[in-house]
Amino acid sequence: MNIHTPDLNQSPDRSEAEAALDTLRIWARGASEAEILALDPSIARLLPEKTIDYPTLSRSYPESFEVSDSYKASLPDLQNGPSSLIRGARQQIQHVGISNFRLPIRFHTRDNGDLTLETSVTGTVSLEADKKGINMSRIMRSFYRHADRTFSFEVMESALDDYKSDLESFDARIQMRFSFPMRVDSLRSGLSGYQYYDIALELVETDGVRQKIMHLDYVYSSTCPCSLELSEHARATRGQLATPHSQRSVARISVELDSDAQCLWFEDLIEACRRAVPTETQVMVKREDEQAFAELNAANPIFVEDAARLFCEQLLADHRIGDFRVVASHQESLHSHDAVSILVEGETFAAQSYDPKLFSTLVHAG
Repeated sequence: MNIHTPDLNQSPDRSEAEAALDTLRIWARGASEAEILALDPSIARLLPEKTIDYPTLSRSYPESFEVSDSYKASLPDLQNGPSSLIRGARQQIQHVGISNFRLPIRFHTRDNGDLTLETSVTGTVSLEADKKGINMSRIMRSFYRHADRTFSFEVMESALDDYKSDLESFDARIQMRFSFPMRVDSLRSGLSGYQYYDIALELVETDGVRQKIMHLDYVYSSTCPCSLELSEHARATRGQLATPHSQRSVARISVELDSDAQCLWFEDLIEACRRAVPTETQVMVKREDEQAFAELNAANPIFVEDAARLFCEQLLADHRIGDFRVVASHQESLHSHDAVSILVEGETFAAQSYDPKLFSTLVHAG
């Protein structure tokens, strides 16, 4: 005989659930430990007075255990779970990934040499609104497939292609940060030493369009023109010794590279900054170099507005550079605050709002 229960698939209400719990408790009080374990060990939680011994679990690491394909297939993967697991608004995320995984990368220099530098990598992809998440480790695996090659934007593009393929995303971004050494001569003594420049390379793809971007932090000394004139006035009119104030300053230069132009070497951008503002901080200094640096500062006094425009002049003159942004910070020795400026050319870096801590990151730790 077939018994049809049309209400079987309907969700029970609270009263029915409570009745089912009462029935389960009554049964469990009279059941043996084996019967409870055979049905469901969690039933023991309904009976605090009843102690059930769970199976003994191993506390030793299983070094000999090998993962089979079937075992891997059985592992839970919540990040790639169904959209029903999404928490919060079901909205597209423009960038999700990992930041600051480090590895040694080889870079070409302008004189055809190679340098291996510790590099911090950030890799992100877009996430569609109906996808729960991404497997973060795939970003690292994609990057490591190319890590032994001498790096250029072409190799970064290969890694970006892998990102999009492995993670089934539309947009993606790779950023590599490193400290680039360059030997610099002192002003008069004939000594030389290594200056280190914080550089970042970015490859960004949005809506099928790729952009190559380079960032450079250039550290220099800025002598206040007003303070210089006031000091000279005190000397000339009153015979009063006075010194103008100057301070360590930082400019963050961000440039979009023209994809059809020749390579813009790291050294090229650094030298363009030196032409714009020649008072770069020094590495090796003897007395004659210190005196020369004082003379160089006096010959090139600049307000923060001057600095932004001087850098701009050099960037506009280089056909390899498209859009750019100059962010300058003069960390005043006169005031307890900094003088700052931002100059933007083109749409790539245009923004109405900036990171509230943008200027606080323009500090060079000696």
